[in-house]
Amino acid sequence: MSSDALPETPDAPETTDVPTTPGAPATPGALPEDGRPAGELLAELARLREADLPVRGGKVTAYVYDTGREHVHDLAATAYLEMLEVNCLDPTAFPSIVALERSVVAAVAAKLGGGSGVFTSGGTESIMLAVKSARDARPVEGTPQIVLPATGHPAFHKAAHYLGMEVVHVPVDDSYRADPAATAAAITPRTVLVVASAPSYPHGVMDPVPEIASVAAAAGVPCHVDACVGGWVLPWLRDAGRDVPPFDLSVPGVTSLSCDLHKYGYSPKGASVVLYADESLRRHAYFAAAEWPGYTVINATVQSSKSAGPLGAAWATLNAIGARGYRELAENAMRAAERLVAGVAEIPGLRVLGEPAAPLVAVASSEPGLDVFVVADEARSRGWFFQPQLSYAGIPPNLHFTLTGVSDVEPLLAALADAVKAARAAGPPEVPAGLAEAIADLDLDSLDDAAFTDLLASVGVDLHGGGEPRMSVVNAILDGLPPATREALLIRFLSALYA
Repeated sequence: MSSDALPETPDAPETTDVPTTPGAPATPGALPEDGRPAGELLAELARLREADLPVRGGKVTAYVYDTGREHVHDLAATAYLEMLEVNCLDPTAFPSIVALERSVVAAVAAKLGGGSGVFTSGGTESIMLAVKSARDARPVEGTPQIVLPATGHPAFHKAAHYLGMEVVHVPVDDSYRADPAATAAAITPRTVLVVASAPSYPHGVMDPVPEIASVAAAAGVPCHVDACVGGWVLPWLRDAGRDVPPFDLSVPGVTSLSCDLHKYGYSPKGASVVLYADESLRRHAYFAAAEWPGYTVINATVQSSKSAGPLGAAWATLNAIGARGYRELAENAMRAAERLVAGVAEIPGLRVLGEPAAPLVAVASSEPGLDVFVVADEARSRGWFFQPQLSYAGIPPNLHFTLTGVSDVEPLLAALADAVKAARAAGPPEVPAGLAEAIADLDLDSLDDAAFTDLLASVGVDLHGGGEPRMSVVNAILDGLPPATREALLIRFLSALYA
């Protein structure tokens, strides 16, 4: 399990017959008879968060996006609370959500080639809706197919899994860009959607969107551009004078596009937009149900009842930062990425994969004795989180870096160089002989959560606490297993973690 999938857990509290906190129940899991004081609950929340990765400061190179502008974060939190209890289930009951969503979607459409869209909870939901729209707009005989580059986001696999579809992978070239010719060859009468990334998350590399969209259009198939990570940084880089290849709805053949605002839009989590070039395709994202005697059901997203907090926070963030602010943040992030690329070239044993077109950088090892998973562990022990990525389809294991407007690259490079020296001295992780093969042959269904927890402990992962996990052995084992086995193990890990 990669270290992003295995967060450090706080020490488990000792179980006693008497509540350890005034007002807490004696039976684990039971609610207190009388409500606990607010200060006590907030103090417990703070204690629980002590083991979390920091969300500010730039030392976590994945998951979090920090503007460095505290007044913007404070405003977003206030706006979130203002809309917290407003229910997006019924826009006729709460017209504020219509006004806010129109404003947010219009702002995104204005930068990304027009169209109309839907505000969603994140990139996965945006992609889910784009896939549903394509499936419903283009009925086929047999199982519908999605043509997806090998570097495409797993959200398309998730959408295919939920929606009864099939993913057809196409290879990428030596620069990790999707291959238009292979895409054309992969299209069949059952293809309902072709995908390109702008950029792909693993390496920050832009797929050739115009060529892939042209291939899709020639076959009469919709083309979705996954710009979840790049959609709100690439247009501002273009405005700042950088050469950004065409990728949005202005490109002929592109029929839909996803753009996350909780990434380079710097909004709190739960904010994304899916745009459609044609409003009739957008309507295929909707769901309505009238076969029951209750209230009218019509949903624009996968969720039904949901808080308008993320919508209010996204609207406030967009307007508080403004165009100039986004240009500055985009330029700062891209300059940081370029400095990281240059700095990696000066660290023996490392190389950058591909040519990043956005502030996303993947760093691999160039020498057999230097293991990137050990580098990640060494960096973590020095207060930095570098996201490990397993090998796939001939692409070597690597470390992913998302650079933002506050990334301070010099200390990052110093920590990386120091971690590399320590990792080189330590050598590759010692995987017990035969362990990977034994795990691959395991009948996971025969293990309950407790037995699987014991298995994790045998390779150094203690779900009950006990210090910061060293993940290099676990990642090395996973890296040697086929994707299907990796997936089965990750599912069992999640089940054991929450058991």
